[in-house]
Amino acid sequence: MNALSRSGDSPGSRNPESCRRCAAAGPTCCTLTPGHEELCFPISEVERHRIAEHVGLSLGAFTPEANSGAFLSCMRRLFPREGKLLESLFPESGRHLRLSVSPGGHCVFLQADGCRLPREARPYYCRLFPFWMADGRVTAFAAASCLVHRQGRTVAGMLTLLAATEGQVRDLHGRLRLAWGLPPREDMPAVTPVPARFGT
Repeated sequence: MNALSRSGDSPGSRNPESCRRCAAAGPTCCTLTPGHEELCFPISEVERHRIAEHVGLSLGAFTPEANSGAFLSCMRRLFPREGKLLESLFPESGRHLRLSVSPGGHCVFLQADGCRLPREARPYYCRLFPFWMADGRVTAFAAASCLVHRQGRTVAGMLTLLAATEGQVRDLHGRLRLAWGLPPREDMPAVTPVPARFGT
């Protein structure tokens, strides 16, 4: 098993207390604004199967969502130079899966003490947050509600708080890209787009 698939080897996993404290304080990155569900990140088939292996195929855990213009706009902001590939992965007439949420916008797996999924079973996007890759650099989302973001202030500070490294973030981001149908790095040849990888 690869190191980043083990609990304790991905961003945040060595400091689960941060996630518990954030969940207790709320709101968290596991909550979205009701009515904005279409903007939630997609769940690939490999991620869905991994979750199912740990918790079973719980009815209502995943929700089909249309590949709306607003969704694609968000995806283009994440991958600004790969718009054409995104359009083939998420065709306008198609759908993708996302995690289900409560009427209040809370993730179906969110509990009072944080996510009930073991870290190795969580979606790649969740395991990466608050980090991302932009222009080959490790960056972080400007998430005002994120406890680690408020306390760490800088990317280096957040990495230190979570006992994570830039190498771990880069590796996990590459895994997310592969699961979502993109090449591991932006400068690599594109894989063949397969919309079915999103279970639709």
